[in-house]
Amino acid sequence: MMRGKSVLVTGSTSGIGLGIARAFAAQGANVTLNGFGDPHAVEEQRRGIEEEFGVAAAYSGADVTKPDEIAAMIGAAEDAFGAIDVLVNNAGIQFVAKVEEFPVEKWDAVIATNLSAVFHSCRCALPGMKRLGWGRIINIASAHGLVGSAGKAAYVAAKHGVVGLTKVVAIETADHGITCNAICPGWVMTPLVAQQVEARARATGKPFDAAKREFVAEKQPMARSTSPEEVGALAVFLAGDAAGTITGASYSIDGGWTAQ
Repeated sequence: MMRGKSVLVTGSTSGIGLGIARAFAAQGANVTLNGFGDPHAVEEQRRGIEEEFGVAAAYSGADVTKPDEIAAMIGAAEDAFGAIDVLVNNAGIQFVAKVEEFPVEKWDAVIATNLSAVFHSCRCALPGMKRLGWGRIINIASAHGLVGSAGKAAYVAAKHGVVGLTKVVAIETADHGITCNAICPGWVMTPLVAQQVEARARATGKPFDAAKREFVAEKQPMARSTSPEEVGALAVFLAGDAAGTITGASYSIDGGWTAQ
């Protein structure tokens, strides 16, 4: 289905992004990884994808808070693979504090990474997709793109913004062979979420697994977290032919969190 397609996934050196990149590679797509991390570990991931799936894998260290670096990353992927067929905007960071105590620089960083980067990536990738007459944009939002939680003003605002931006891109590209959808995961045990669980475990003196169960259960009726592989499978579906008229939608994959 994806054989020979080119897929760019931001924030894909670990966690959800890496799971998505691997899911596309398993379908025969060439992938561009992006994100921070130990250079040797990143290279092992890149090379491992090539060897395991028999596809080409590139890496960009672009800082997605910088529009010029996003533009250069998009251009490099188009040069390397001839096009970007599928763009997955996944990069994200988190910071937790009450509104009146929220550091201004942390607000700016979360909005830049989680929202503005999605806009700039779409802005830069859309001309190439329109020339092709085909494209798929998948924005990784969050359950927090649909509901709020205390202490997460910047993250919730950014993810709500991603859901809104997804709708606008979908409307503007509806007759260009392009779809744009959002995936809204609940708890996925990524390094970002694991840090929150570890903080809870330290504060309560409980083992990590016990803190994890409590953490998930506070929001989700289903007492298990979603895996990156499950999010990747949903992304592959949204890029496929069966989803050709699905656009502007937000797909919850959250163990029932937003059903309540």
